[in-house]
Amino acid sequence: MKRVVLISIFTIVSQFLWSQKVPYNVVFDITSGDTTDYQSLIRWIKGIYGSDSTARLEVVFYGQSLNMVLKDKSDVKDDIKELLDKKAVTLKVCGAAMKRHNIDKSQLLAGVEIVPDGIYEITTKQREGWGYIKVSH
Repeated sequence: MKRVVLISIFTIVSQFLWSQKVPYNVVFDITSGDTTDYQSLIRWIKGIYGSDSTARLEVVFYGQSLNMVLKDKSDVKDDIKELLDKKAVTLKVCGAAMKRHNIDKSQLLAGVEIVPDGIYEITTKQREGWGYIKVSH
């Protein structure tokens, strides 16, 4: 009888653990000023969000990638607006990079957030178990 109870408990607990969905969390790191990289990033985010709308996605911008999120320089502002409207992604810009490039927060597209340090943001997400993707070609 003990054996049957133990097997039953093991089976129930196993099914419960196996049925738990693992969160889909990814942080993207982009430093490039290349519009090909911008298009790749947008395509990846749309693909992930299209297959799992519960995915938590974040993009951290620094270096030359800041142009992607500037009102007067972005070639992909409509795509960014669409992603932000769907809540598909969080966009964060490195405050240190903004300072280095003399960029004011008023120059950013609506919905883009500022973090003090982009690398710190990325490593924090990795410590929290987020996947990491460097955007480049």
